[in-house]
Amino acid sequence: MLDTASRILRLLPAERGHRLAVRMLRLTGPLLPSPARDDPRLEVDAFGLIFPNPIGLAAGFDKDAEVPSRMLKLGFGFAECGTLTPRPQLGNPRPRIFRLVEDEAVINRLGFNNHGMHRAARRLKRTRVRGIVGINIGANRDSADLIADYMAAFLCLAPYASYVAVNVSSPNTPGLRGLQDRDQLEALLGGLMDMRAKARSSAPVLLKIAPDLEEGALDDVAAVSLHAGIEGIIVSNTTVARPAFLKSDLKSEMGGLSGAPLFEQSTAMLKAVRVRVDGKLTLVGVGGVRTGADAYAKIRAGASLVQLYTALTYHGPGLVTRIKRELLQCLERDGYSHVSQAIGVDVDK
Repeated sequence: MLDTASRILRLLPAERGHRLAVRMLRLTGPLLPSPARDDPRLEVDAFGLIFPNPIGLAAGFDKDAEVPSRMLKLGFGFAECGTLTPRPQLGNPRPRIFRLVEDEAVINRLGFNNHGMHRAARRLKRTRVRGIVGINIGANRDSADLIADYMAAFLCLAPYASYVAVNVSSPNTPGLRGLQDRDQLEALLGGLMDMRAKARSSAPVLLKIAPDLEEGALDDVAAVSLHAGIEGIIVSNTTVARPAFLKSDLKSEMGGLSGAPLFEQSTAMLKAVRVRVDGKLTLVGVGGVRTGADAYAKIRAGASLVQLYTALTYHGPGLVTRIKRELLQCLERDGYSHVSQAIGVDVDK
């Protein structure tokens, strides 16, 4: 039923279709059956949490934490909500989401449109979610102090989060990616970790980075992350690059590119981060995952966990079950009895 509805929603303009999908899940979610128990070979132990499987929903779909429990019912091992900012904001002018159908890709320039952290916190407080739910936080575009926004969002939302993802890599908020520069990143992560300690919060902190970082900048990100004591890095956000092989007439739209064309770039960066952190941080691989083989490649490149979003646009919610089945087939083919045995094997040689 949901896959049929997904095909119908693809006939609508992208943002309208997305909004209707969330509303439909809110209405029908209580009727959805609980997912089948995952194969124990897919269980992942990461930053103090036990994930029933490594396939997660990336931030961007459930911006306001409206349907995390519904997404977990679709078979995801975890769901990440957001990006959420301290104050509500409308985001950039429409149209701001573009489907590149020929490329199984999306370009978005949403600009952190959301209803603000307080509304999401109230919703999460009254909702009992059985499963792992991450909260992705960001800064308001008109903020005079971007770092202060992250501090406020962390304090407000961490009590309801299985983990907090610090998004400094969206290309659609002016100045945001500058927080990946060494000095600013040290101030941000150092401040957050100090605040976490003072607040006696146990929420793990993950940093979400851009796939467009140069080698030197990536060195800095890894070094600062290790020194700050955060738990992990999410690799990666959307890219501002436009590969020459893109076919869609919409390829020149401004914004971040996600989906299949990002797979190679984001996986190469994942390997580069794995080398730099030497297995000392948990890595989450994101970008272009459409199949179990794609998820397996991310895991072999160093990811303990994998996220997807754009592929749902083209393949529907049944994709999650298929990816898990195909991932198990990949493990069996290569003689692994557990997914943990494959983490980083293409890098740690």
